[in-house]
Amino acid sequence: MRDEVTKMEMKSNSAGQKRRSGIIELIVLIVLPILLNYLFPLKVIITPPLSYLGIIVMIAGFGCMALAAKEFRSKKTGFQLKSGGTELVISGPFRFSRNPMYLGMVIWMSGLAVFLGSLVVFFFPVALFLLAHVVLIPIEEKKMEQVFGMDYLNYKKDVRRWV
Repeated sequence: MRDEVTKMEMKSNSAGQKRRSGIIELIVLIVLPILLNYLFPLKVIITPPLSYLGIIVMIAGFGCMALAAKEFRSKKTGFQLKSGGTELVISGPFRFSRNPMYLGMVIWMSGLAVFLGSLVVFFFPVALFLLAHVVLIPIEEKKMEQVFGMDYLNYKKDVRRWV
C-alpha cells in the first residue's frame, strides 16, 4: 500500500514538471571539452587516423544510452525518480549494469576524448565517472531503496553498478 502511495505521489509531482532543456548538460558534455581541446591542447596523445576510432566508441556509448532509454519508454516510466520513475527496470542493458545511462555517457565522453586526441579532454570522462560513482549514483541508490525496497536490494545484489 505504501509503495502504491509513493508511486502515485511521484506521478502527481512529475505531471506538472517539464523536462529541462538540457543546455547545461550539452555544454558540459560536448561544447566545453571541444572548447578546451582547442584553447588548451596540453598534449595531443592520439592523432588521426587512430583518433577516428573515437567515433566508434562514441556510437557505442550513444547506443548504450539509447537502449536504456528504450527500456524506460517500454515500461512507461521516467528516467529519474523525481520526474516520474515508477517502475524498477531490470531488463535490457539493466541486466548487466544498474547504470547503463551513466555508463553510456562515460563511454561517449571517452570516445570524444579519443576523437579529439588532446590530453585535456580525457579529464572529462574521468570526472564524470568519479562524479557519478561517488555522488550521483549513491543518492539515486538510496532513493531506489526507499521506493522499491527489497526488489531493488535483490537487484542490487545480482547486478553490478557499472558492468
